[in-house]
Amino acid sequence: MPKKLHSEGHVGWDDYAPFYDWENARTLGRRDVPFWRTIALEAEGRVLELGCGTGRITAPLGRAGVKLVGIDRSAPMLTIARRRIARAQLSSQVRLVRADIRATPFPDSSFSTALAPYGVLQSLLRERDLATTLSAVHRVLRRGGTFGVELVADLPSWAEYQKRVSLKGWRNRPGGVHVTLVETVRQNRARHLTIFDQEFTERHGNQHHSRRFALTFRTLSVPQMVRRLEKAGFEITALRGDYRGGPWSPDSEVWIILSRRRSIRSS
Repeated sequence: MPKKLHSEGHVGWDDYAPFYDWENARTLGRRDVPFWRTIALEAEGRVLELGCGTGRITAPLGRAGVKLVGIDRSAPMLTIARRRIARAQLSSQVRLVRADIRATPFPDSSFSTALAPYGVLQSLLRERDLATTLSAVHRVLRRGGTFGVELVADLPSWAEYQKRVSLKGWRNRPGGVHVTLVETVRQNRARHLTIFDQEFTERHGNQHHSRRFALTFRTLSVPQMVRRLEKAGFEITALRGDYRGGPWSPDSEVWIILSRRRSIRSS
């Protein structure tokens, strides 16, 4: 029997919180941070980060002097982010808010820049949720404000596989907790979804504990997202294909769209 699909893309992220930084340190790492830092430092005013998670990007931007508000729905993710911000003594620079990105709880025109890093908008699995979120970002951005969006590149081409050991290694240090990730990837092409079934197993001595959950992403190409941004009232200013600012093409490893808030939305 096929596994049930969730209609809400935020499902699974609370369970993912303890492993998010461990996995990203071994995959994406900090390669994207300098790019977003450059965008944020050009802002003349506060920056909004959608889906700030554990503060992986939030904290480095705060240390660089960016006045930033991070928003996320996941309480476990934000617990980690708050510890990170406190350790870095950035509480006066960075504010973290638990809220849904579809209904950002901020006044109109209160940010000069908004960032949606690494696939955040692809956790919105329904068209109406994406449209609502883009409308919310348009509302809280100042006229001419920058909106940066990154998509997980080329999700439709990801090969399906079952119970593959994707990552393993120590968390904290050797002799601590050993973590293994066993992953299954499924494609639901009818609904344009890619589903990652995750099983993280932690071992410490003779004890072990496993946690299973699924993360679901909506498949969107750059041209598709461009059309949605334009309809929501944004003017595209650049398409980037790497974190150094190179041009985008369909086979680029990085898919970034930079846009500017227009005064009115398209009909």
